[in-house]
Amino acid sequence: MAHGHGPGRCRCCGEEAAERGAAWGLYLRIDRQRLQCLNERREGSGATVFRPWEERGDRSQFVESDDDEELLFNIPFTGSVKLKGVIVMGEEDGTHPAEMRLFRNIPHMSFDDTAKEPEQTFSLSRDPLGELEYPTKIARFSNVYHLSMHFPKNFGAETTKIFYIGLKGEWTEAHRHEVTICNYEASANPADHKLEQITPQTHFIS
Repeated sequence: MAHGHGPGRCRCCGEEAAERGAAWGLYLRIDRQRLQCLNERREGSGATVFRPWEERGDRSQFVESDDDEELLFNIPFTGSVKLKGVIVMGEEDGTHPAEMRLFRNIPHMSFDDTAKEPEQTFSLSRDPLGELEYPTKIARFSNVYHLSMHFPKNFGAETTKIFYIGLKGEWTEAHRHEVTICNYEASANPADHKLEQITPQTHFIS
């Protein structure tokens, strides 16, 4: 329903923006120590495009391809992700990526590996404001611990430039059994200490 805005801030619009920003919060679940962007012109620039939805308009942070128009992101998560949607924001020119190919659970992908059949391919439209959402086939992306995003071409420029990538979905903490075992073995067992105290005494008596 339409409503008027007074001179003060509209609370409902602020709440809607906050909710939408929270929905695009999977950037918080990326293992940034192992995040890779292949063919980035400036090292480490690929990681900057994964940031809060509210900061997507920051044009000072972007990644640009180097040798040609291709970019390949290897994105490990800190748990299991159900990926529901993607936003790709670029320029209103030929540098905007024209196609996106998604692969799941293939760590350390190289450009040679992109010859494989992706889980899903999208034809992209120019989106300089970060407003277009591309919904995924959720059944194919319901248990993702590693996501690879391949941008093979753009709209005709020599290089590709991306300012923001939004990832929407759900995150579940990974259950690491080996950690549980280590914690169990590291725990002090009073019974063990009792045996250690008794054993020398028994040996002494005999």
